[in-house]
Parts: sequence; C-alpha cells; structure tokens
Amino acid sequence: MTTTFDSLNPATGEVVGSHPKHSADTVHEAVGRAEEAAAWWGGLGHAERRRRLLDYKAVLTQHLKELTGLVHRETGKPVGDATLEVVLAITHLDWAARNAHKVLGRRRVSTGMIGLNLVATLEYLPLGVVGVIGPWNYPVFTPMGSIAYALAAGNAVVFKPSELTPGIGVRLAELFRESVPEHEVFQTVTGLGETGAALAADPRVRKIAFTGSTATAKRVMAACAENLTPIVAECGGKDAFIVDADADLAAAADACLWGALSNAGQTCVGVERVYVVDAVYESFMRELSERVTKVRAGEDYGPITMPGQVDIIKRHIDDATKSGRTVAGGPASVRAPYVDPVIVEDVPEDSPAVREETFGPTITVRRTRDAAEALELANASAYGLGGTVFSRNARRATELARRMRSGMTAINSVISFAGVPALPFGGIGDSGFGRIHGADGLREFARPKAISRQRFAMPGMNLTSFTRGPAELERLIRLVTFLHGRRKS
Repeated sequence: MTTTFDSLNPATGEVVGSHPKHSADTVHEAVGRAEEAAAWWGGLGHAERRRRLLDYKAVLTQHLKELTGLVHRETGKPVGDATLEVVLAITHLDWAARNAHKVLGRRRVSTGMIGLNLVATLEYLPLGVVGVIGPWNYPVFTPMGSIAYALAAGNAVVFKPSELTPGIGVRLAELFRESVPEHEVFQTVTGLGETGAALAADPRVRKIAFTGSTATAKRVMAACAENLTPIVAECGGKDAFIVDADADLAAAADACLWGALSNAGQTCVGVERVYVVDAVYESFMRELSERVTKVRAGEDYGPITMPGQVDIIKRHIDDATKSGRTVAGGPASVRAPYVDPVIVEDVPEDSPAVREETFGPTITVRRTRDAAEALELANASAYGLGGTVFSRNARRATELARRMRSGMTAINSVISFAGVPALPFGGIGDSGFGRIHGADGLREFARPKAISRQRFAMPGMNLTSFTRGPAELERLIRLVTFLHGRRKS
C-alpha cells in the first residue's frame, strides 16, 4: 500500500495537498517508461521538439495564475514573487526551445592542415533519461532551468520535487502531457529523501541535475558514483555585495535589501554579505537603515518555508548580534514562521553569520578601506555562486566582477543574471559545479559526438599505415616545421 504525505502552507499550516511517497520500485518503473519515451523524443529531431516545447510554453502561460497560486500556497511567498518566478521559467523554456538546434545541431569544424583530406563534424546528442532533484525555495524557476534544457536537448526527464513543494512539480508534468501526450517524456515522482535517492541510484539515469545544500549534494554524488552517473550540482551560496566609492547609494541600498530580503532571504544567489568602501560607508548605511524600516515580513516577503531553517537563522542572528553592532532587528526578529529583517555591522569574518549560508532575511555589513579589500573579503569564502558590484565606473566595476570568485556577478543590479536565458548559471567551490541555462546549459544535457570522414587519400602521406616509410615521415616533419617551427618574438 502506498503511503502519502501532506504539503503544507508554511504561513498557515493548512494542508495544500496529499501526495504518494513513491517507492524505489515505483521510481524504477518511471525510469523504464522514460527510457522508452527518450528513444521516441530524441528521434523527433530539433524542429519537432521545438514546436512541442513552444506549445508547452503556451500552456504554462495560460495556467499562469493557477501555477502562481500553487507556488504561493506551498512556499508562502507573495503572489507577486511567485508570478515573477513562473514568468522567468517560461522565458527560459522559450529560449531553450528556440536555440537548441543552433547550439547542439551538427556543424562542420576545421580539420587543420594535417587533416586537409578529412571532413569533420560535431554535434550534441541526447543522453537519454535525466533525473532532476529540485528545491523548495524556487520550485518552478530552478528545476525548470534543468528540465527545459534537458527536454530541448532531446532527453526524457524524471523529476523529483522537494517534499515541501510536490504539488507544483506534479502540475508541471501534468500540463506537459497536454502538449506531448504520446509518451511520458516528462514525469514527476513524489516522496521524501528515499525517493530522490532511488532516482539517483538508477543506472539507467544518464545524468542527475541536483539543487540543494552542499551536504545533500555530497550524498547524491555518492549515490551517483555507484554507476558513474554524472551530476550537475547547484548548491548553496554566501553571496557578497560590494559598494564602491562612486556607487549610486540609493540604488545600491534598494538592490541590496531586495537581494537580501526577497523570498525571506531563501535565495541561493541572495545577498548575505555586504562590503562597503569607507568613503561612502556612513551614507550607504543611512540609506539602508531608512529603507529597511519599510519592509515587512508577512507582507513584502513570506515565511521561512522549511521549519528547520529557523533554528539556523536564529543561531546566526544570536552569534552576529553578540559580536557585532545591530542596525535593524535582532534575536527577537525570529517569530516563526516569520523572521523580520536583520542587519548587523562589524561581524567577525570567521563567525557563522559570515562563513555559513544563513538562508534567511539577514545581512552582515562591513566597512573596507577600498574596493580591493572588499573584493578580497568577498572572495574569502568556500562558496562561489553569485555576487554584486555597485559602481558608476563601468570599466572598474567590470574588472571587479571578473575577479569576483563566483559563477555569476551582477553590476548595478541584483540577481539580474538569472533573468538572462543566454547566460549560464552555476557556481564553484561549495556552490557546486556544472551549468544550467544558456548554451552551456543545453550542452550540459547532451553528449558531444565527433565524426571525421576521409574524402580522399593524401598522396605520399599515409601516416596511419604500416606501409609508412621514412620519406613520408620526412615530409611530415617539413610540414610541421613550416607550420609551427617559427618562434614568436
């Protein structure tokens, strides 16, 4: 008998829906169906997949209010934030569908002088079945960054959403069947950790796309290692926000607060650490302090979705306020399931509030001598997901952004890179590896296939034969010396 579990509205505690705890056997059956579907879907070709995915995009758009309402109920986030999330997912689906052929399709590549008698082609072929293990904080936008690109690359997908937000994952797959009814190209399985583990351990799954904590990513990788299943992992972040001496301080403070507090701070690329150049520190803090008084938990952002995260947030706040100076909020800000905004200055860099991911509506702020010190402190983290630089000097800001140890950096905006479908999304260090979104995201879910074809035999240069003689080697040496033997001054 299949047992069930409930998804709850974290703001009210009401039951949003009940879903089965799918067993390992059920996951195994789903992967089997996906294998059959993958052979059909991969064989359709780019043009037919594009047509069907664009139709799916239209279906999602037609159900926009329904989907945002479900996200709102399962996560507690405001309807406006849920709407933005679903809209971004739709734009990424559109980009993946329209660009898959250009990025992955067969093309000729240069063979070089040694291969003048060859024709060489490169294309990217589907992997087969892709398993996606999604998070609860952005239950549409984040997993669709893998699902849409994997589907566009010609794969079938088995999706295991978070146990906190299973309903939206189920609905995404149901709506896909309106556009692709023939085979189960996109399926959702629901359950707790055991369900995700069964998906990661199935040897027929050719790649796992995981989003979640660094600790959980390591467990998923261990399961994948049994079958040498590759994985793309988007883990946590401790993103830094740098305010240079020439920044627009009003715009910087506004962006900083939204990046830190939207979605109750439950954003992997959200702002958690702020470094402000001494020359503008006081002015920036005035802007920040005035603006934060107008942001309300329960109105401008929702509750902490995962109950266990409240304890982590409280521990970080307690530690930070003992060692730093409180600008806004404090230990009393934690009133589960909500946490009011918290800003603390001068927190030691080795404290948990600075070193560990908080995943709540809190920020630490530190004064720095200059932008160089700000960058040094920003980079002194095990994480490396996103980041932000505010400066009016475009060249200087770009150089700081390039040197920031992160997968993505926004300049004079916050988290803007996530809204650009052509840009890859992912991190380094404890923030994971691999990329979703953009051309890199499409290639992440495909395998390169290289083919070389000999057009004619090279006269006097049959180098891959036991009939090769000294004269042919000498001609080869002369050719290579002519092409590559000149030293550059």
